Amino acid sequence: MSKRIRKAVFPVAGLGTRVLPATKTVPKEMLTVVDRPVLQHCVEEAREAGIEHFVFVTGRNKAVIEDHFDMAYELEDTLQKRGKLEAYKELMADLPAAGATSFTRQQAPLGLGHAVWCARDIVGDEPFAVMLPDMITLAGGRGSRCMAQCIEAYNQHGGNVIAVEEVPPEDTHMYGVVAKGQDFGPAFEINGMVEKPARGTAPSNFIISGRYVLEPQIFDLLGKGQKGAGGEIQLTDSMIELMRVQKFFGVRFDGKTYDTGSKVGFLAANVAFAMAREDIRPGFLAELKKIVGQM
Repeated sequence: MSKRIRKAVFPVAGLGTRVLPATKTVPKEMLTVVDRPVLQHCVEEAREAGIEHFVFVTGRNKAVIEDHFDMAYELEDTLQKRGKLEAYKELMADLPAAGATSFTRQQAPLGLGHAVWCARDIVGDEPFAVMLPDMITLAGGRGSRCMAQCIEAYNQHGGNVIAVEEVPPEDTHMYGVVAKGQDFGPAFEINGMVEKPARGTAPSNFIISGRYVLEPQIFDLLGKGQKGAGGEIQLTDSMIELMRVQKFFGVRFDGKTYDTGSKVGFLAANVAFAMAREDIRPGFLAELKKIVGQM
């Protein structure tokens, strides 16, 4: 029987160069989509999937992330004294339980694989989730967000699970790509994977989309420190090696993923998340129609 997935690792040490100058002083993970930081959306997705412990791999100038997931006594006291109880309750609902967050440093920008490896002592010897904080998701027809669907597949099949989505074949050279094997409904067995294949050589058009469930043996492989594409320690390279002895499954997420690490993706996420909020949608839609009508 598969072990329960309790912990999720969030690699949040990146510089956010794709959305400069906004990220010169504000971490990219703390840019807001509607009324919540991007990272808060990811944490809420993890909570919905049953994650209990949130592991943040940070870097320099990221202290605000730790503050965000802590008590803010002056603010909370002011809200209560002024009778703004709904805002106070919302803040309290977003706060993780005591002891449910851990923070560790990635001291040098050596790649995603290195960032995940930095969480090894906190995760320990148990399967865990990895959630790239640039990517935020909205549920589709199945009614759940991406990480919940990944954990559902893990509970059914065991092994390691990667969320995937389809892109036009001409775009596959920009992503990690998996080779599709036997189908299991929303999931399928992965027969291979490659990081940013040359044009026309990709094994499929299924790309890795930022959500993983991994067995702890990945840490031993990452610990070798072998550098791959871009001179960095790539998570994909260690997954390819782990695939020789463990099974991997891909999950076709039936909702929508937004890459907030790009300017267009960030703007699209704000529109989509606003339209998904019943308390915001009517007024926002009216303003959006005005803007579009002027073009």
